[in-house]
Amino acid sequence: MSAAVIDTNVLLVANGSHPDVSAACRVACIERLEARRREGVVVIDDAFRILGEYQHKTRPGQPKGVGDTFLKWLLQNKNNVNRVHQVSIHETAAERYVEFPDAGLQDAFDPSDRKFVAVSNAHPDKPAIWQAADSKWLAWWPALAAHGISVEFLCPADARAFYGEKFPDRPAPELPNGK
Repeated sequence: MSAAVIDTNVLLVANGSHPDVSAACRVACIERLEARRREGVVVIDDAFRILGEYQHKTRPGQPKGVGDTFLKWLLQNKNNVNRVHQVSIHETAAERYVEFPDAGLQDAFDPSDRKFVAVSNAHPDKPAIWQAADSKWLAWWPALAAHGISVEFLCPADARAFYGEKFPDRPAPELPNGK
């Protein structure tokens, strides 16, 4: 199984913290996180940016959701190079990274999402970024693909539906697999 960079929204959807997503989307996120705990590699930065965001956005209290359990596993395994790869990324300003592959696109990106792209680009294999239902990534993935970074939409129907709600006068962009 290949490596992956996992956007925080995947953990949140798995926790049930995004009430507007479909049940199928939540199941997809749960299944992917559980499978990743069993095998494969997660890629994070070595300065705790991603882990810090996960900790800030997930629920520390009971009951624990699948996203919370995944975070606990990730914290326990962060130094296990067989399961977690840590890469260095370098800020030039707040939430702006040397490793982000396209300066113009970085300007268009949500500042909090930039670290996922920088981490993928800093890793020698440029692992896919897992995305749950954040529709903005539909507009960003083609430019990222031009730089060798792929975005894997775990909930493509939800992402397209949210895009349609945000931009009712625009057709939803194509997905990476041409759908």
